[in-house]
Amino acid sequence: MWHDISTMNKITRAMVGVLLLCVLYAGYKWVALQPMFDLRAVKIQGSNNSPLRYVDVATVRSAALPRIRGNFFTADLATVRSAFEMVPWVQRASVRREWPNKLIVSIDEYRVLGAWGEQDGRLLSVDGYLFTANLGEAEAEGRLPQLVGPDDSAHEVAARLADLRNWLAPLKLAPRELELSKRYAWTAKLNNGITLKLGRIQEREAFKLRVERFVTAYPRLSTQLSSRIETVDMRYPNGLAYRTRGQAAVETPDTPRPDAV
Repeated sequence: MWHDISTMNKITRAMVGVLLLCVLYAGYKWVALQPMFDLRAVKIQGSNNSPLRYVDVATVRSAALPRIRGNFFTADLATVRSAFEMVPWVQRASVRREWPNKLIVSIDEYRVLGAWGEQDGRLLSVDGYLFTANLGEAEAEGRLPQLVGPDDSAHEVAARLADLRNWLAPLKLAPRELELSKRYAWTAKLNNGITLKLGRIQEREAFKLRVERFVTAYPRLSTQLSSRIETVDMRYPNGLAYRTRGQAAVETPDTPRPDAV
């Protein structure tokens, strides 16, 4: 082998390559440890430079910065991102380096849709995610709708609340509460005090048909009964039942057989 010049050249090139890699790595380690690359600034901003509504920059700094380790080169950006995403109101964070000693953190805040559950203090975002934050901050501009349902139904409850708002808008009504029971029965309480029973529905179109029947019938009912309507039951296949304050339910269906709650 020692007399094989071709083999010796290959071995020499390999050794030189390994030596160069070692030198480059040592140089990188030396440069990376220089004080000038210690993180001197962490800029926190809203995504696309939008203003942050709920996230307090001082709170974010005190909560997230102590978890950051390393310098410009060695800081683990995934770990930094996770640290910021643990802060209330932060839905997503993205992190990038800015030469020579700065990190830029862009934050997407949760957009709150309503209060979730009856006691645990969680909130529901407009895109159907449950999160924990200060309810007082969330309701600074007005009371939030109260939403109840199994945790795995959060996305669907968010979607149906948005549907109800759209479908009831011609009546100038809006849902103040929306509940999905464990048996998949829907009940909504509107901003005029009416409780709307929609029953067990899993398909959006069936949900829409029942709401549309209410929208069609409501102007006549409200004219006749003014503000005395307490409950409207839409669980009937072709009609409805209503109850006024202090009176028993009155049925107006073609087929008086509501589904089960």
